[in-house]
Amino acid sequence: MSRTNTLELTTSIKTEAYRLGFDLVGVTRPSPPPHLDVYQHWLTAGRHGGMAYLASDRALRRRADPCLILPECQSILVVAVNYLPQPPQPSRGQIGARVAAYALGDDYHDVLLERLEHLATFIELQVNQSVPSRIYIDTGPILERELAQRAGLGWIGKNTCLINPQIGSYFILGELLLGIDLEPDTPFRSDRCGSCTRCIDACPTGCILPDRTLDARRCISYLTIEEKGNIPEKLRSSIGSWLFGCDICQQVCPWNMRFAAPTSDPSFQPRSFIVQPDVNRFLSLAPGSWTQSLRNSPLLRPKRRGLVRNASIVAGNTEDPTTVPSLARNLLRDSEPLIRAYAAWALGQIGGEQAFKTLEQAKVREIEQIVIDEIDAALASPPKET
Repeated sequence: MSRTNTLELTTSIKTEAYRLGFDLVGVTRPSPPPHLDVYQHWLTAGRHGGMAYLASDRALRRRADPCLILPECQSILVVAVNYLPQPPQPSRGQIGARVAAYALGDDYHDVLLERLEHLATFIELQVNQSVPSRIYIDTGPILERELAQRAGLGWIGKNTCLINPQIGSYFILGELLLGIDLEPDTPFRSDRCGSCTRCIDACPTGCILPDRTLDARRCISYLTIEEKGNIPEKLRSSIGSWLFGCDICQQVCPWNMRFAAPTSDPSFQPRSFIVQPDVNRFLSLAPGSWTQSLRNSPLLRPKRRGLVRNASIVAGNTEDPTTVPSLARNLLRDSEPLIRAYAAWALGQIGGEQAFKTLEQAKVREIEQIVIDEIDAALASPPKET
C-alpha cells in the first residue's frame, strides 16, 4: 500500500472512530516500550499489591513486545472515551458516599469492546480483506498509557493518569492491535505537569510516588476494588466516604479543573441506584439478589462482601448513627466473617449505647477470630456521645 493510501485509510478509520463515540484517536507502532524498566522496578518493589497476574513471566514478555500478542501486528490504534458524567442533582435524606466517576454508568469494558469491534469490522470493509486484530481495554498485558503517549494522546501525569491538554484525564483507554500498516502519529513528548504537585499533596494515603507510579497497596481505588480481604486499620480512615474507587488526584488536577467537561454519552450517565449512593442500601445488599440493581455495572467487581465491607468503612468514617441498625444486623446475622468484622469496626467508630450493646451481644456468640479481634478493638475504644 502506498503512503498516500495509508494516509487515506488512517484518516477514514479515525473519522469512523470519532463517529462511534471516541473522543481521542491515535496510532503508534508495536515497538518495545522504552520505559519498561520503570514498570519492572514497580513490580520488584511489590507495589502491585495482590495483583499477581501483573508479574507473571508471560505477561512481562508480552508487555515488552506487543508482537508476541499479535504476531502480525503492524499498528496499534489507541482510542479514548470521556466518561465524566453530567453532575447529579442534589438530594436529601441519604447518607453520603462517593463512587469514582467512571463507575457511575455502564461497565466501560462492555461499552468500548462493542465500539472497537464495530471499528475492526469497518477496517476490514475498507481494505476488503480479513485483518488480524486484538482488542484490549485494560484487560491485557500492554502498557496502555505509554502506547497512548506514543500515539499522541497526551502525557503521563504525576498522578499516573494520561492527561490530554484539551480534555484533561477523565477518559478510558482502549487499544486495537492491527495486522495492517497505518500512519503513526507524533508522540506527545512534552511534560505539562511542570512544578505542580497538587495530586501528590491531595492524596489521602500518600500513594503517589515521585517516578509517576503509585503504591497500589495504599491507593484507595485498589483498596476498595482489588483488595478482596482485610484493609489495614491505619488506612481505613483515609478512605473517607469512597465506596468504590477514588477521583481525588484527578479532581485537583488543574488540567481537569480547566478543561474537563461532562460527556453526553448515555453509557456513562449515573444510574439511579448509585447516582448518590445511600450507604444503608449498600449495607443491606442481600445474598443472591444483590446484583439486580448493579447489572452491567463496574461495582460488581468487588463482589458483595467487598461492597458491604466498603459501605461499613464509609459508615464508620462518617459516624452517622442511622447506619447502626444495618451494621447491627450484619454483625449478628451475616454469613460472611469479613462483613461481620467490618460491621464491628464501624460500630466502634460510631459509638453509642445501641452500638456497644450489639458488640457485647456479638462477642459471646462469635467464633471467627477476625471478627472477635474487631469486636474487642471496638469495645476497647473510648465511648462516644450520641
